[in-house]
Amino acid sequence: MNALEYGKKENVKIELNPHNKNRSARAFRTKKDERRYWILLSTLIALGLLFSVGLLVYNNPVPVDSPSFIPVVERRMVAVVAMLIAAICHSLSTVAFQSITNNRIITPSLLGFESLYSTIQTGTMFLFGASALVSFSGIGPFFLQVSLMVLMSLILYGWLLSGKYGNLQLVLLIGIIIGTGLSTLSAFMRKLLSPSEFDLLQTRLIGSVNNADAAYYPIVIPMVIIIALLLFVFSKKLNILSLGKDVSTTFGVKYQTSIIYTLVLVAVLMSISTALVGPLTFFGFLVAILSYQAAPTYDHRYIFPMALAIGFFVLTSAYFLMYHVFNAQAVSVFIELFGGIVFLIVILRKRSL
Repeated sequence: MNALEYGKKENVKIELNPHNKNRSARAFRTKKDERRYWILLSTLIALGLLFSVGLLVYNNPVPVDSPSFIPVVERRMVAVVAMLIAAICHSLSTVAFQSITNNRIITPSLLGFESLYSTIQTGTMFLFGASALVSFSGIGPFFLQVSLMVLMSLILYGWLLSGKYGNLQLVLLIGIIIGTGLSTLSAFMRKLLSPSEFDLLQTRLIGSVNNADAAYYPIVIPMVIIIALLLFVFSKKLNILSLGKDVSTTFGVKYQTSIIYTLVLVAVLMSISTALVGPLTFFGFLVAILSYQAAPTYDHRYIFPMALAIGFFVLTSAYFLMYHVFNAQAVSVFIELFGGIVFLIVILRKRSL
């Protein structure tokens, strides 16, 4: 008895047409999920813009009709632009990094970018004194730090991923070891500093948008936009890479080349953000985890915008509330504390990931 005869006998309708209209390869399972995604994305963008406008004009000591009002807004705009850059760098790099590693717990910070930044700043203070650290700013020092971070990453990827037995797990392991060693060296040098030098250094080692310099923007902004576009164009391959090496190879994706390409883009984004605003260890992790919950899809074309919107909203709302409601300055400490708590919750509930 074939399938059609069985279907007629049991009064069961069997659809043998492979082009079933109910089947779909859409990014979202249902129209409801897609509608909820766009509503949430629009809401987050609107709230981020609202908080950014609040940061620019709220509690401005200069009257609106004063000639000094616009210069004050322009100075505040430097910090808001830094928030946007940090949101782009951390959100896109963390999501892409977790996709190629097929792990939603680890972050690009494991590769040692922040430890290298801390070592550069501490070494400058330790070897050359406070005056050298104060003068260690501008286009030259900024791109020196970015170049060193990217160079370390390229050496790491080229050495560990180009060999016959090269794998991503070995890259992460070596990155953790290098990061731990640099952190230990930096901590040792900090213990030998005087209290006044330590206080001066600490302002550089705590991530803050107030560390950003508008002189970097004409070069940094085009770089960030180009890399963000490259990741977005590469998002279809990231969808495949997130399924693992075997599946990627089956679909004809050059796995090793694609991994190195993604890691280089991630390294540049993380280097720019770290050199611009300082270390933000758990910020990217927090944004990525929230974006996975807010965007019920596997498609990075939708995850990237959601992660960016959440990252910008988290930064602008945190700075607005801490500055104008709680009268506190340690905004990055609050963000890192909240991100660390979320990290612990995810670790304890990792079976649900």
